[in-house]
Amino acid sequence: MINFFRKKRKLLADENKSLKYARYAIGEIILVVIGILIALSINNWNDHRKSKNYEQEILFLIDQNLKSDSLALTIELNKTTEAVLLVDRLLEQVALKNYNDSLNIWMGKIINFERFKSQSSAFEVLKSKGIETISDNELQLALMSYYDISLFRVYQSLNDVEQSFKRDWAPVIKEDFLDFKWREYCQPIDSKNFFEKQSTITLFNLFQDNRGGSAQTIQLALDKITEIRSLIKKQLKK
Repeated sequence: MINFFRKKRKLLADENKSLKYARYAIGEIILVVIGILIALSINNWNDHRKSKNYEQEILFLIDQNLKSDSLALTIELNKTTEAVLLVDRLLEQVALKNYNDSLNIWMGKIINFERFKSQSSAFEVLKSKGIETISDNELQLALMSYYDISLFRVYQSLNDVEQSFKRDWAPVIKEDFLDFKWREYCQPIDSKNFFEKQSTITLFNLFQDNRGGSAQTIQLALDKITEIRSLIKKQLKK
């Protein structure tokens, strides 16, 4: 096509038909410009398609990571909630001076701590690429809120419980317990003497407060996961 215009231009120039020559010259320029614009448009479309495909892929992976986090956090929440409730039941029995074997089993479920590690590999990949890869601003903010704030608070609250166990309960286990099996039972050397000490009741109350705070933090993180997964679901449908 361009060769045709060039031949025509030369022919007209030779015939000194300057007006027609100018028209054909302008037409040639317009044709070239249109070709460039079409090429740019196709290139931009390809870039947009690649970006959209990447966004869909990374969101799918993040959703899978969040699903894993949700399952793990739910397990830890159930353990923590059970421990909080069992402290109340245990203290009720102690107040009635019922020092039966059930207390040993309950203590096994109370005197422990939880650990959790988020599956955040997909989000780390996204951060290296740029959070702006996600086209939805609300989803961007929700992701940053979960990974930068909610998880930090979960780790902090779980660490508080673990440190309390090591600081407060570990010495008691060594000194006052005849037997101890993780999450199964705790057997005091002398149940009556152990439960009638005010320091024991204080320890249970403090540990219950720590576990209760941990449960609230975990629940907030689970709520945030639910919110994010809902936003991702909408984004994946687009």
